[in-house]
Amino acid sequence: MPFELRDHTADVAVAAAADDLDGAFAAVADGLAAACFETVPDAGERFELAVEAESLEALLFDYLDELIYLRDVRDELPVDNAVTVRSDDDRWALEASARGVALESIDAREVKAVTYSEMRLEETDDGWEAYVVFDV
Repeated sequence: MPFELRDHTADVAVAAAADDLDGAFAAVADGLAAACFETVPDAGERFELAVEAESLEALLFDYLDELIYLRDVRDELPVDNAVTVRSDDDRWALEASARGVALESIDAREVKAVTYSEMRLEETDDGWEAYVVFDV
């Protein structure tokens, strides 16, 4: 499993690792879904999204924030996340897709928000590692 859920005071944290940056972003997003619900049904249609930010850390924050927003607006839990990250001059951007599982079909715990508290995103000798804390 490319991510691990960790208890964090009254919050939940996701520690993720992947061979590349795209995989690290997707693993954190999958960790967010796992923080909401353990077993996800196979149902749901894929949807796409795009996010831009001024830094890599801000891009990760904004991406996860957008997933939480879309969950609330669409009444769907984004799962099976796929991400492509790129840098354009002074900005970072990503194109992503996820499968939306209807919230009415699952008993999900609400994750309220992503936080910058202890957020870490770094390249290692083995790829990329990320650590993100979510407010529940």
